[in-house]
Amino acid sequence: MTKEQEREELHRAIWQIANDLRGSVDGWDFKSYVLGMLFYRFISENLTNYINQVEIKAGNANFNYADLSDKNAEFGKLETVREKGIFILPSELFVNVRKKAKNDPNLNETLSKVFKNIENSAKGTDSEDDLKGLFDDIDVNSNKLGATVTKRNELLVKILDAIGDLKLADYQDNTNDTFGDAYEYLMQMYASNAGKSGGEFFTPQEVSELLAEITVVGKTQVNKVYDPACGSGSLLLKFAKVLGKENVRQGFYGQEINLTTYNLCRINMFLHDINYEKFDIAHGDTLTDPKHWDDEPFDAIVSNPPYSIKWDGDANPLLINDPRFSPAGVLAPKSKADLAFTMHMLAWLSTSGTAAIVEFPGVLYRGGAEQKIRKYLVDNNYLDTVIQLPPDLFFGTSIATCIIILKKSKNDNATLFIDASSEFVRGGNKNKLTEDNRKRILNSFINRTDEDHFCKLVTNNLIAENDYNIAVSSYIEQENNNEDVNIEKLNAHIAEIVIKQNHLRNAIDDIVADLETSDL
Repeated sequence: MTKEQEREELHRAIWQIANDLRGSVDGWDFKSYVLGMLFYRFISENLTNYINQVEIKAGNANFNYADLSDKNAEFGKLETVREKGIFILPSELFVNVRKKAKNDPNLNETLSKVFKNIENSAKGTDSEDDLKGLFDDIDVNSNKLGATVTKRNELLVKILDAIGDLKLADYQDNTNDTFGDAYEYLMQMYASNAGKSGGEFFTPQEVSELLAEITVVGKTQVNKVYDPACGSGSLLLKFAKVLGKENVRQGFYGQEINLTTYNLCRINMFLHDINYEKFDIAHGDTLTDPKHWDDEPFDAIVSNPPYSIKWDGDANPLLINDPRFSPAGVLAPKSKADLAFTMHMLAWLSTSGTAAIVEFPGVLYRGGAEQKIRKYLVDNNYLDTVIQLPPDLFFGTSIATCIIILKKSKNDNATLFIDASSEFVRGGNKNKLTEDNRKRILNSFINRTDEDHFCKLVTNNLIAENDYNIAVSSYIEQENNNEDVNIEKLNAHIAEIVIKQNHLRNAIDDIVADLETSDL
């Protein structure tokens, strides 16, 4: 079986789990159980493999941590937590809990205890914050799973078995990307129902990949990558895939306001085998309570912040003096926080760094405070590139988004505009960026030269003359795909139609007259 076939088989199995087992549980809520159990299996197997490898290297060839007694396992707890950030007793490993699940009348309590023990294993250590609350969204006592304990446990057994039966790559033979792939598929599957009230839209993988590719141009390594509205962490992890997680020296940083999504992001880090010391995901409002003051600046920033959501703005007198926002002399409107996120990212961007930000198109041309912020970006030569994306790429919205690219060190006083609105193929009920589409956009970004109807390098002076409007359509002429019309031929054709119509009317009149005569 090829890797692609394995992936398709995995996706089918996950869909089956989600479709067959959820019963009355809402799909978006049920994902917490599937992802939670997937995560539980992952950390169990990851830890088992780690300990087994240590023992095998020490000459204990037949060692299997899953078969060890809890008493004997305790001896290595401190060292294991120091290295892996967690500790799980052999009896509480996924494989062993699953074995006894069908005959465990208190399975819900067993799982609840296991999850608490895993979390508590990190207490007082460097990994405590990374483990805290990770299992909070897996309510094994929820009535949604069943009206009685027996019914709830029956469903939990089915979920354990279904997750346990998934054919995931053997740690000894392959990397554990399949866990992350399973996660991403499930998130994408439910994305159409996720987070619309907060302007949140799941970022398609091909868009995430484009953002990552843009920020790593000319780089083989970075110190730190950051996403101030990281959601489930898909952008950070796509960056890891594009550059290689080993090439992000100090790690992955992010902040997320939604508690459930924050938990999912940390789970996602673990599922992609990014160890606890290599990521710092914080919970809270990035605009009013940023958590990474001590970690900035960042070499690469990739983000798809929520579109046009409300924020404190000038209602909070402290914000106008905030060093992130004050340079522009004005705050983003209270009803539209888009450029507040942009200013935040610019402030925390390193001198040699690149920020690639998905934006709502309105920020490109709206007046008032947003125009003044654009003026600040252009006049100070921070705006590097604006890319118009095709419509209907994102789940939950059909709008044509754009990408703003910021740099603090540029070689020219100009901004590149790229019209990629036609760079897509139709896939299912959404548009998609193909590899060729992404390559064309990326090459234009790198080359920074004019191309008719696709990209144009515009001086900042010209943008200023255009009232700091940075909409791509203001600078790139659309290609005329309409066929030339021969007016003479068209008029002759119309005349023929008129003659035929007259003949038809006369024929109808004759028929009606004949019918009237016969009636008489």
